[in-house]
Amino acid sequence: MAAAKKILVIVESPSKAKTIGKFLGGRYKVIASVGHVRDLPKSKLGIDIENDFEPQYISIRGKGDIIKELKKEAKNASKVYLATDPDREGEAISWHLAFLLGIDAATPCRIVFNEITEKAIKDAIKKPRPIDLSLVDAQQARRVLDRLVGYQISPLLWRKIRRGLSAGRVQSAALKIICDRENEIKKFKPQEFWTITAEFEKEKNFIAKLVEFKGKKLLIENKVHNDEILAVLKQGKYIVKDLEEKDRMRRAAAPFTTSSLQQDAANKLNFSTKKTMMIAQQLYEGVEVKGRGTIGLVSYIRTDSVRISDEARAASREFIINSLGEKYYGGNIYKNKKKDVQDAHEAIRPSYVELEPEIIKDSLSKDQFKLYSLIWNRFVASQMAPAKFKSVNAVIENGEYDFKAVGSKMLFDGFLKIYSSAKDDEEDRLLPDMSKGEELKAVNVEGQQNFTQPPARFTEASLVKDLEEKDIGRPSTYAPIVATLIDRKYISKEKKSLIPTELGFIVTDMMEQYFKEIVDTGFTAQMEENLDDIETKGVRWKSVIEGFYDTLKDELQIADEQIEKVEFKEEPTGELCEKCGKPMVIKHGRFGAFAACTGYPECKNTKPIVQSIDVKCPECGKDIVARKSKRGRLFYGCSGYPECTQVFWNKPVDKKCPKCGSLLVEKKSKDSKYACSNSECDYKE
Repeated sequence: MAAAKKILVIVESPSKAKTIGKFLGGRYKVIASVGHVRDLPKSKLGIDIENDFEPQYISIRGKGDIIKELKKEAKNASKVYLATDPDREGEAISWHLAFLLGIDAATPCRIVFNEITEKAIKDAIKKPRPIDLSLVDAQQARRVLDRLVGYQISPLLWRKIRRGLSAGRVQSAALKIICDRENEIKKFKPQEFWTITAEFEKEKNFIAKLVEFKGKKLLIENKVHNDEILAVLKQGKYIVKDLEEKDRMRRAAAPFTTSSLQQDAANKLNFSTKKTMMIAQQLYEGVEVKGRGTIGLVSYIRTDSVRISDEARAASREFIINSLGEKYYGGNIYKNKKKDVQDAHEAIRPSYVELEPEIIKDSLSKDQFKLYSLIWNRFVASQMAPAKFKSVNAVIENGEYDFKAVGSKMLFDGFLKIYSSAKDDEEDRLLPDMSKGEELKAVNVEGQQNFTQPPARFTEASLVKDLEEKDIGRPSTYAPIVATLIDRKYISKEKKSLIPTELGFIVTDMMEQYFKEIVDTGFTAQMEENLDDIETKGVRWKSVIEGFYDTLKDELQIADEQIEKVEFKEEPTGELCEKCGKPMVIKHGRFGAFAACTGYPECKNTKPIVQSIDVKCPECGKDIVARKSKRGRLFYGCSGYPECTQVFWNKPVDKKCPKCGSLLVEKKSKDSKYACSNSECDYKE
């Protein structure tokens, strides 16, 4: 008797296939497509502009064996379910799979789930649906639009500026935002202002700040003005003019969306957006947890909704009441601030709220634990009761001048019990008891000179926030933006700050002059809305592309005719070539800057540009220098390479470990600043 045919389930990643296969059992076979199987060709535009912008899809090179296996398994299966990610991209992958496997997209062949749990998977299997062609069209529109911009403007940048450059619908708009901020900083002129504070004597001294004169906000512009006020204040008395006491509440933030997760992970964990999404994907697809096997730990990670399911809310209620008590449960419901939010998915939350981070810490990598803790804490806090405070505002007058002091006391910690920050620790600032009309003694009154500060440079976190506020791009597009801008040498990243390079300014200026709409934030936001309308309102996607391309075509022709070749002034290194004696200059290549001989092509001498850190190699005594790997990661190695291969991934300092004698490296944490470079030594200080 022939074995019964199995039901085939196709997902995107092998790790997800492993997790889901465990839940479904022997009747099912789960295999992975390993991402996309069809796409536009890399070697050409791949869009038939004359034929209504018809995409010319081909099977992706290198996917032949996978496609062959998929076809074989589909042929032998009793039924095929396409279970790719529950978003536009996932829907398009299912559509391409259906084409290759000869599956009618109108039949119930598509299953979706927001989290990889046994219940979610089995519920999805019971509710297959046809492929959503509106979602597919929305993805096709984005893919074709980005291809038209990238493949038609990028070659122009190659010809006019430098090889290896690129333009992109979201990328170029983001670069302009960074360049505009840098121009603001350059043009900024600091303005002087002074602040006056008074320290008052009580059982516990407190500080008040001068804020008003004759009932109006006071601006102290210079030292002369400051000294005049101080002279008047010395002659007068300080009287408690008003005391206002009130209760206030602070509510928890909503659970994470993709962008708020990226921002929080950048600010609190120092993760890049790319790193955040990589680790979040691991948590979503499944992690081997001791005692439970491979399970998905968080819900789907690409979402701009703060909604959570009734099931998740019920689970959080039970957990909070059982763990902390009923008074800590808030049962909060959050609404999306924007009307056009794609609400197909929940907010990012733990799949199993009972799996507290500490319980599964041993099953997670260090970074997985950090990110899972962030997601878990934020979600549980979002369902907890508000924190309650008693605030006291005191107004202290001296003649026509008013000082203000603010005190606060926490009455109930609420959600802050599990989700607090350094800022929250400052909430408890009590003012001493005082009464209206009471005269106070000032033990110190002083003015301090200040200057207005320029706007801060963007960080990854603040750039993501700005892009989201301006409706540029979508959560799934944020992660690669900074990486691409750095890779193209349009910006550099110093500590957390994003700084545009000369090349970044040149490209932005050119784009702004000849392709104004692409870098215009208002236009880019409108285009995002048009693309969303394809999905939500059934707008014909090729019409959207046609309207955009009519303008782009004319702009390309004008730009090609008018833009002259940009010549970069070569920056001298101050060194002479050791082979021919001619000056060395700085050039830029695929892996960053390097020194090259001006005698090229007769002399082809090149060498890396290195930065000494004033630390000697413990092996050979030569200088340790900062270098960059081919992937752009900073490391520290001996200048004597390749003869000496000493390498440090953390910055070494000129100080030896008292325990083993190895060099110490910078490895800042809450409890230490330096650590031993020897992995077998646990010394820290």
